[in-house]
Amino acid sequence: MTCLKCQHSTVKKFGRYGLQRIQRYRCTSCSTTFSDPAPVSVLGNMRIPEEIGLKAIQCLIEGCSIRSTERLTDLHRDTILSLLVLAGERCEKLLDSKMQNLKCKFVQCDEIWTFVNKKQKRCRKDDSPEFGDAWVFVAIDPVTKLVPSFRVGKRSAATTKDFIDDLAQRLSHRIQLTTDGFRFYVNAVENSFGSDVDFAQLVKLYGDYGQHDSAGKYSPSPILEVISKVMQGNPDADHICTSHVERQNLTMRMAIRRFTRLTNAFSKKLANLKAACALHFAYYNFCRIHKTLRVTPAMEAGITDHVWSIAELIS
Repeated sequence: MTCLKCQHSTVKKFGRYGLQRIQRYRCTSCSTTFSDPAPVSVLGNMRIPEEIGLKAIQCLIEGCSIRSTERLTDLHRDTILSLLVLAGERCEKLLDSKMQNLKCKFVQCDEIWTFVNKKQKRCRKDDSPEFGDAWVFVAIDPVTKLVPSFRVGKRSAATTKDFIDDLAQRLSHRIQLTTDGFRFYVNAVENSFGSDVDFAQLVKLYGDYGQHDSAGKYSPSPILEVISKVMQGNPDADHICTSHVERQNLTMRMAIRRFTRLTNAFSKKLANLKAACALHFAYYNFCRIHKTLRVTPAMEAGITDHVWSIAELIS
């Protein structure tokens, strides 16, 4: 062992300290005292065992609620939320750096609804603007199953513009883009892609399935007609589809507990919702083996050559 200050090897033991009886050393050359450097943890400065912290993150990824994760890991719920925010921030940075110059040919976009703290109809004028309806805009490549971009916010023109801007900056060449009939996509795509896109909208017309009586209150409305609208360029009619991104919406509802309907597991803070989404998409892209591909979406897209562990994901 060498001295941390003068780099001499004239070091001797100099007692122990703390409840854990950590060994202390003293340099006989410069009289500096020091202890063994703490091992580097992927959890940063959090003072919990790394194995338990990673298990808690795994529980959140697999759809456990905060309190069920608390019961499974014996960690306090505040610690679990701190883990979620830490992992979410790191996953957001990872996605921002890795999702660049993507060679996608087809991209599908859609939005999935949730809410923060309370539903929109219960919001008051003095409530935080973060409360109420929240929408997650998602883009997916139906070939590689990669999610190149997502955005959490209100279902507004501003959020749509930010989402499409972010998507356009991550692509390396012209794509065919399919969205639903949400009207703000039209201007957002034109402003972000210009004429360098083949853009179509898939508009679904729904009927009434007895939503006004108790029997059909929670039943999905039947689809009466599906209309394909070519908005720009020359999109291939065989690939005007939103089925893959709608299936990703189901994956989110199954894997992220705060998206489960008719429960009290909804997000109480917008920051936690954003962290949960970033963690989900990073895990989905880099760690979760897709049953159809038999590899992860990131491997299929050529971004990486192996399946990532959770420790590697958040390190």
